[in-house]
Amino acid sequence: MGKRITSHDVARRAGVSRSAVSLVLNGRAEGAISAQNQEAVLRAVNELGYRPNTVARSLRNASTHTIGVVTDSILSTGFGGDMVNEATRAAAARGYLLLVVDCDRNPVREQEAVQVLKSRQCDGLMLAAEHLREWQPPPGFADEKCLLLDAVDPSGQVPGVVSDEVGGARSATELLLRAGHREIAYLTGESHYLAAGMRVQGHTKALAAAGLGPQLVECGWDISDGLRVGLRLLDSPDRPTAVLCANDRVAAGVFLAAARLGLSIPDELSVVGYDNDRNVAPHLGLTTISLPHRAMGARAIEVLLDVMAGRAVESTRLLVDSPVVERASVAPPSR
Repeated sequence: MGKRITSHDVARRAGVSRSAVSLVLNGRAEGAISAQNQEAVLRAVNELGYRPNTVARSLRNASTHTIGVVTDSILSTGFGGDMVNEATRAAAARGYLLLVVDCDRNPVREQEAVQVLKSRQCDGLMLAAEHLREWQPPPGFADEKCLLLDAVDPSGQVPGVVSDEVGGARSATELLLRAGHREIAYLTGESHYLAAGMRVQGHTKALAAAGLGPQLVECGWDISDGLRVGLRLLDSPDRPTAVLCANDRVAAGVFLAAARLGLSIPDELSVVGYDNDRNVAPHLGLTTISLPHRAMGARAIEVLLDVMAGRAVESTRLLVDSPVVERASVAPPSR
């Protein structure tokens, strides 16, 4: 068996002191250790495969170095799983283990999960949602060091890390405007979904800044919805020159509708999706907005460690940028 990697080895590889390594791995580096040295420590941890002696640390610090995570349906459906994967990686790099319980959107099971995780003396608790939603924390949750991921507490008591849905939709609309489009239809998701309403806000703001009004068409979230609505919308001489879609699956339906009607994308119709779904967008060459799941997972761990250390959180709604991913589905209008 090889020599056990220690914090001394990490410090030597990173070119910092052992105390600096300790501060970084315990989430107490902000303001004490430069961002460059923090990154060097985390890089050395990954390169060397260092794992702290959690038993010894727990005895010294009265800490279990575990974070309990309650999810609604991420593990059972898969969408949003990158958030939990990245949170797991970011936590491990700092010496923490995630204990994840998927409750399949059952409020009773959520409450039970919170109690189980509290009984295991988790240092912090997190609720992670598959889709952006309002989530009233279960009883006992807000009493702990806690955070929401891809969810907001309607009471504003518990902070949440969420994607910038307003900014993402605004960026998508501005991209079409820069390409020269003025006749833009937006196929929205159902209005009762929180993300759908926020994206409409961003879209409307971008149009208003250009002196234009919105053409909103309520749609579902599936390929069949995009096909159904797309056929109706595009089979007309005054069809829009561009379509912004609720998500990439709807955009795939619009692609099918355009093909049936003999319209070329992007020469005769520009299409922008949302999500950057790896099973859809790259295969269509679809310009889209990326849901920053991995960045959200990493950010959630950073914020929760701050909360656990007693540091103030800047806001109850912490936004992560939703960037544009440009591919081949947007061109200047042909008319």
